[in-house]
Amino acid sequence: MSMPTPAPRLRDPLHGVDPRARRWWTTQALLVVSGPMLLTAAALLVLSLLFFPSALPWLGPLLLVTLVLPALGYVWAMPRWRYRTHAWELGVRAVYAASGWFWRKRRIAPLSRVQTVDTVRGPLQQVFGLATVTVTTASTAGDVRIAGLSDADARELARRIGDAAQLVPGDAA
Repeated sequence: MSMPTPAPRLRDPLHGVDPRARRWWTTQALLVVSGPMLLTAAALLVLSLLFFPSALPWLGPLLLVTLVLPALGYVWAMPRWRYRTHAWELGVRAVYAASGWFWRKRRIAPLSRVQTVDTVRGPLQQVFGLATVTVTTASTAGDVRIAGLSDADARELARRIGDAAQLVPGDAA
């Protein structure tokens, strides 16, 4: 009686993103999530001080627990988790990307299915010298996105994926 062999485990991609991606994600968090939460808490405290000072004993702790601590926790934890999770690798037959921070996603796209390779640099990414490479495939599962690359690395990766996709026989060739 033989023991069943365990299924092979998918290893993480080899290449991480640029270290500047942490600052980019931190700035995004401040602009989109944490900043508005902290501004709301400050506005409510000021309004309470001006118009309802007797509410401060219960409103202060409530704002601390519901807005301030989650906002600070998010702006501290999210960029670090994303930096540890985001990675990519270009193999001989496929491009592999891991992303996410809370919901983690891994995508492997065969080079034979690559249709387009785009490099995108949003305004905030430009400030940090970063870019995102998007690989569109003949799949309904969506694109493979590699965010947080230096602009030079993104251009080089896009070129390499395009060149490699042309060499692999298949649907996209």
